[in-house]
Amino acid sequence: MNRSMSISASIPNDIALKIASSLQVGDLCSLGSCSRFWWWLCGSNHLWASLCKQRWPALALQIESSSYNNRNHQEWRVFYIRKHHEMAGKAGGVIDFVNRCLAFESIEVGHYLKAVGELDSMQFGFEDVQTFFLKSKHDVLLNLIGLHYCLIWLGLPGECVLEILNNSNISQRQVRVQWWKLGRWFYGFRMRDELRTRTVSLEDLATAKEEDVLGVLQRGAIHEVIRVQISAVKPAYVSWSFQSTQDAN
Repeated sequence: MNRSMSISASIPNDIALKIASSLQVGDLCSLGSCSRFWWWLCGSNHLWASLCKQRWPALALQIESSSYNNRNHQEWRVFYIRKHHEMAGKAGGVIDFVNRCLAFESIEVGHYLKAVGELDSMQFGFEDVQTFFLKSKHDVLLNLIGLHYCLIWLGLPGECVLEILNNSNISQRQVRVQWWKLGRWFYGFRMRDELRTRTVSLEDLATAKEEDVLGVLQRGAIHEVIRVQISAVKPAYVSWSFQSTQDAN
């Protein structure tokens, strides 16, 4: 501890602050446990207000107008922790809703879009989605909801989201999207409704290889589309699809 304090004392405050400002929250907290100097510096309102602004852009104006450098030391750190727990609770509500909808292993597009819309109404930022939805411990449909929100509602570049998918080892997860279109009229008779099925990976959606499928999910059941269902692709189905492709070749 004495050695750590000695090293810290030899570092100018502006350099130490620059080092701390380049860290993510977890690393910043770890650094703050090294010594009294780092504990004091890593609790700086300047650092935590910046982290709040980065994670929740909607708070940017509030943070800019609050003169946070003049507020009590670590006040923004306390706010960040409380806000994190608040967002975790909201995410849990969405996750519970989706899991209830998956009682029959698929979700109707109306419920799916409701879950996506909830993220927007609760002002989820990219880091919130990454933390609570783009994780391997969750069902792929929860991953899909997070991906859809990032691409369509937040307008993030696919490459940015794909990096997170790869880091979480979920980019190759697949979903099956089925939609029914009203049958066409032919000489006064309406033909049978058309069923279309597509199996796509999260990577395909992030890189716009399956942009039309994402469009179906975004539009939902409107006009000529009378129903849309989304389900996870089971491992056995993936193997069967791969074998069928190999046999066809």
